[in-house]
Amino acid sequence: MTNTYAIVLAAGQGTRMKSDLYKVLHPVCGKAMVAHVIDNIVSIGTDRVVTIVGHGAEKVEETLGTTSEYALQDQQLGTAHAVLQAESLLGDLDGTTIVVCGDTPLIRAETMRALITHHNDTNAKATILTAIAEDPTGYGRIIRGEDGQVLRNVEQKDATQEEQQVTEINTGTYCFNNRALFETLKKVNNDNAQGEYYLPDVLGILKSEGALISAYVTEDFSETLGVNDRIVLSEAERVMRLRLAKKHMENGVTIINPEHTYISVDAKIGRDTLLQPGTIIEGKTVIGEGCTIGPNSQLVDSVIGDGTTVHSSVILQSTIGQHTDIGPFAHIRPESNLGNHVKIGNFVEVKKSSLGEGSKASHLSYIGDAEVGSNVNIGCGTITVNYDGQEKHVTSIQDDAFVGCNSNLIAPVTVGKGSYVAAGSTISDNIPEETLAIGRARQVNKEGYVRKMKIKNSTKQGDHDD
Repeated sequence: MTNTYAIVLAAGQGTRMKSDLYKVLHPVCGKAMVAHVIDNIVSIGTDRVVTIVGHGAEKVEETLGTTSEYALQDQQLGTAHAVLQAESLLGDLDGTTIVVCGDTPLIRAETMRALITHHNDTNAKATILTAIAEDPTGYGRIIRGEDGQVLRNVEQKDATQEEQQVTEINTGTYCFNNRALFETLKKVNNDNAQGEYYLPDVLGILKSEGALISAYVTEDFSETLGVNDRIVLSEAERVMRLRLAKKHMENGVTIINPEHTYISVDAKIGRDTLLQPGTIIEGKTVIGEGCTIGPNSQLVDSVIGDGTTVHSSVILQSTIGQHTDIGPFAHIRPESNLGNHVKIGNFVEVKKSSLGEGSKASHLSYIGDAEVGSNVNIGCGTITVNYDGQEKHVTSIQDDAFVGCNSNLIAPVTVGKGSYVAAGSTISDNIPEETLAIGRARQVNKEGYVRKMKIKNSTKQGDHDD
């Protein structure tokens, strides 16, 4: 491939989004739209990438980091004016430049590569990425001659009735001979109703000078979708969601209902894993092989080991071992680390804690800031009391310990290896190994108390009958 550069147009404010968030930063499948575009451009091996920024420039640069260079369009004077802002970075270079809008997250790297290859093979000065639209209303039309060569690009408002019947449309993505691009940009005028400088005008100028203008047709119209409002954002999310689901299914993942399964573009899922409806997988989550996730589970930036089940539960920024059972209705909060063969049952919350192999908390417990060893049983209703109103403290439950139901472990405290905590205990002192700890009031039975109270109450009631 010849020297290849990319210019990403990301300076528009996006007023139709009606949002405080800069348009190209709205996420699609967990990643900002412009980040999808940049990732694909980088993957095809471009030599330099320049992103044109305007409104919200700092946030765009923060999102993209060093994956791109930046040029500022401080006045929004049209797409040709935006591209011209990259002249100081790219204007004197030989090679091919692809221009892509930052609000087109669905364009694949393969399509960009094919567009560049077609452009170079035809030796064109400019090449338009086109698509066939069932309803081309609103799009610029590609008018070809009898020999198939591109004659011109005509906007909807300027098209004749015959031209409006053309279904090949201009997607807004282009390839240019880099030097020809910047030389021609200076010839574009703003003699139009909006007073702006439009990039498609470069095509007409090049054509009038005898240059070859080519077009490459993408087979998938959805790739060209430009997101300008929340309705189209939802459509882009749907298309990419199904695209990702298809990729995972082709790699051996079973997805019961792709329409109701949500997978981040950065997620990794092992073969023979089953995703039930309502599953949400966010961030850089990694799921092993042979897992069952869902229904209605949410996993965020977490690692799930092979053979693990997560049923109707939430796991956030945590690591789960192999053959572990989570849920239903469990909440695993950030910085938790659960070992292999662990059981976290219904309505159990784990926060910033570790549980060793074979340990279990089967129901209705809170485990916070705890270090739990292997083969520990945590009974129903157990609470690690980790917060004293000022600081958090650690509870240590060593291997083979048994904690009875409705126990309060007031941190900092240690339950020794192989020890037992009697049900209903409140433990504030360390427990040595293989010790039974009972921290509850002695039971007192007052026989006949209820009968005496009934007689007393009956007498009082009789005093008021008259």
